[in-house]
Amino acid sequence: MTHQTTEPAGAHATAVPGRLPIEPLDPAIRSIQPGGGVCMRIELGWGRLRRSYLRLFRRSYLRRMEALRRGAENRCPHAVLDPRDVKFFRNQGGYWWDAADDPFAWRDRLPVARVGLAELLLLSGGCFVLALIAALVYWPVAVVPAALGLFIIAFFRNPRREIPDAAGQVVSPADGKVVTIEELAHDDYVGGRAVLIGIFLSVFDVHMNRSPVAARVIGLSYRRGKFLNALRAASTQENEQLALRLEENAPPHRRLVVRQIAGAIARRIVCVAAPGDDLDRGELFGMIKLGSRTELVLPWEPGLQLRVAVGDRVRAGSSVMAEYGSDANERDP
Repeated sequence: MTHQTTEPAGAHATAVPGRLPIEPLDPAIRSIQPGGGVCMRIELGWGRLRRSYLRLFRRSYLRRMEALRRGAENRCPHAVLDPRDVKFFRNQGGYWWDAADDPFAWRDRLPVARVGLAELLLLSGGCFVLALIAALVYWPVAVVPAALGLFIIAFFRNPRREIPDAAGQVVSPADGKVVTIEELAHDDYVGGRAVLIGIFLSVFDVHMNRSPVAARVIGLSYRRGKFLNALRAASTQENEQLALRLEENAPPHRRLVVRQIAGAIARRIVCVAAPGDDLDRGELFGMIKLGSRTELVLPWEPGLQLRVAVGDRVRAGSSVMAEYGSDANERDP
């Protein structure tokens, strides 16, 4: 997403004294979009045609890409000829290219999600084609597909954000409305008392997910499930979801969890991070395509101050959800 290289996630993961050990990648996570999907299959099918074209007509380009390619082995389910071939499998390790050698790195800087380019081309493009046909027959009818095409583009928008930099701050992992703040007597990963904050993302919100703190990714867990309305409490237990377990880089190395939860419309969770990755505060690590829920679990400790309440609207990377400190105004959530 924001990574400026196609180096495989977790490629340089090493054991660090005093830190949690890095977990192996969940075998259920076989790509950055473990739930698959029609658009993903179409894009992978297009990749087969593209590779055939490159082999036939762009041999000098392929030799150059092979000379610049890094990594010891191919962990993709297909041949890797250029950086586009590792798009969906960058969390598996294997081949990669430096950003300076990647002719497609500019796509990471687009104002829309790179992982949503296929949906933009197929869905919004299809809407605009329908609008053009409708306009030739009876132009007022063209307004509906044209508006739908613009809505799809807006859904995949990836706006820049100003990231707070004060010590102890925890920023929102998602845009949306805070619908739950709950104290947990014990969370297994956090290792004690914790606070859960649930955020509902409507189809009108930005759906990019960002890291709440500067942290190392310790592990990920993916679970298939239902696609209940993300406003329902049962969705947190029954819906398809991916949990990202983080350990803050700065002492005291707090443990946090971010859960991406699919909704009734959203059925595609994307997470480009892998165990061993270091994420900056506010750094993009994934998205949920079309209406969903994101949960943040953070450890309770003296000095923790919640900066949001149920009903507040928050923005990923820029809204401060909580702050750790020791001032006299601390309050128990």
